[in-house]
Amino acid sequence: MFINELEQNVATQSSEDLVTIALYWFDLPQFYKQVKWILKEPTRVITAWTYTMPEINESAGVVFKPFDRIDCEPFWKPQRKLLDNKYMSIDFPFEPVDRDDNTGPFDDYFMFIRLYSAYQTVKDKSSELLTNNVTEKFKFAWNEDGRRQNASRFPVYMRIGKVGN
Repeated sequence: MFINELEQNVATQSSEDLVTIALYWFDLPQFYKQVKWILKEPTRVITAWTYTMPEINESAGVVFKPFDRIDCEPFWKPQRKLLDNKYMSIDFPFEPVDRDDNTGPFDDYFMFIRLYSAYQTVKDKSSELLTNNVTEKFKFAWNEDGRRQNASRFPVYMRIGKVGN
């Protein structure tokens, strides 16, 4: 985005205290220049967030970890590795700020899986990763304790930094 587009569509120079973003789809060097341009002194903070696989229970993990890591792996876009590494491998040229993890509930596991870009890539090719076999294994694992509802731990990972000169 050019500066005039940035001013028109996002913010003006030195006008914001905080930028919060999921980084994995951006041209990072260009984006970081724009962040520095938008943020004002003295605050100038950027928060980059991401997520990984939701965690349900051990049995569900046994079923879905290979699904995510093996079945979907060839179809993930390269940026997915940044999520898997919790942004620890991303170029983040800012002064670190302490952070806390954040988690939240997750209601429909299959809906989440169907939102995967890898799943959509396969679906666009008229194929299906969530086969009856995978679905049945997951249903069994999900219901092993006899409860129809399970709590899901869904970690969100952040990189927060103060933007200097």
